[in-house]
Amino acid sequence: MAIVTVLALNINLVAILSQSHTAANIWGTDGPGKREVFLIWSESHTEMGFLLGHQGKGSVCLQNISSLRVLLNSSTRIKQNQTVGVSFILLGFSEYPDLQGPLFLVFLTIYTITVLGNLGMIFIIRLNPKLHTPMYFFLSHLSFVDFFYSSVITPKLLENLIVEDRSISFAGCVSQFFFLCTCAVTETFMLAAMAYDRFVAVCNPLLYTVAMSPKLCSLLVAASYSWGLVCSFIFVYFLLTLYFCGTKFINNFVCEHSAIAAVSCSDPSLSHIILLSFATFNEISSLVIIFTSYVFIFVTVMRMPSSGGRYKAFSTCASHLTAITIFHGTILFLYCVPTTKSSWLMVKIASVFYTVVIPMLNPLIYSLRNKDVKETVRKLITAQLRGYTS
Repeated sequence: MAIVTVLALNINLVAILSQSHTAANIWGTDGPGKREVFLIWSESHTEMGFLLGHQGKGSVCLQNISSLRVLLNSSTRIKQNQTVGVSFILLGFSEYPDLQGPLFLVFLTIYTITVLGNLGMIFIIRLNPKLHTPMYFFLSHLSFVDFFYSSVITPKLLENLIVEDRSISFAGCVSQFFFLCTCAVTETFMLAAMAYDRFVAVCNPLLYTVAMSPKLCSLLVAASYSWGLVCSFIFVYFLLTLYFCGTKFINNFVCEHSAIAAVSCSDPSLSHIILLSFATFNEISSLVIIFTSYVFIFVTVMRMPSSGGRYKAFSTCASHLTAITIFHGTILFLYCVPTTKSSWLMVKIASVFYTVVIPMLNPLIYSLRNKDVKETVRKLITAQLRGYTS
């Protein structure tokens, strides 16, 4: 008795061949507890038919079918019909009912700071001509990504903390996942581009304006956005090859890949492999760029004769190093935490830090340690106060 798995039909089919190989019965299911498909073929009669029944009750038999196309089309229609009525319920922090109110206030405060901080950073950079440099060009785009990133996640999180209906449509969940991936991948390579910018500024200061030309800066930013979109389209494509049935509970506050795939009615192994492969490539390649840039920066700084020059060089990189440490440290932590039932709380906390807290921290990190930004903010506040008093 031989067992063969057929994947081309988009359903799990197992062919059980008799030892004489004169007949074969193929059976399978199009989902847990769903319709069963039986395919019966006989060599002695060039006939092929399949039997559709619901949990063994009530059936219709079709015969004299010359190909598997009808079976494939039937399976595809069943799969599409299942996906149409799919919805998800984001559990979030529902296991802590007493904390819903305090959490709402905390996340609302964080989101307010995030919006004001990142949009304020973009406004300040555009307003002050001294900040029209490659470093601040990258920083303005990083602020935009952080603002968009937080706006994709936090409003739905706040809504789920104050309403009983925590449901989200299939299309809404996939859309949130798409934009989440786009922002995450874009920020990963935006930070790598900023590391290269710091390398050129410290190691080749005389050629900085020539090497980091506006054309190159625009190209690096466009490449970061483009690769983020490409990765997101690939992830969503393979996620949509899965099929879902009914209403499923997602044990998270955000529609991220592992949580969505965990509730699918089909095998998500291929989708997991694709995501892990691209995520590993993105993380390693960006870290290689960052690590190489800072190795050269460290060597160059240590060769400087004066301690004042070394301090100034390190201070220009301190904000970026802080942002990189927080961002990639959280990613690596999520890599290391296994997605088991006992670790879901840790995954949620890390996800909060990754998707909600980091977008708030970046403008604070770059503004608090930057004299030009603080000087521009001080002038704006002074001008506003003079306008009120006059």
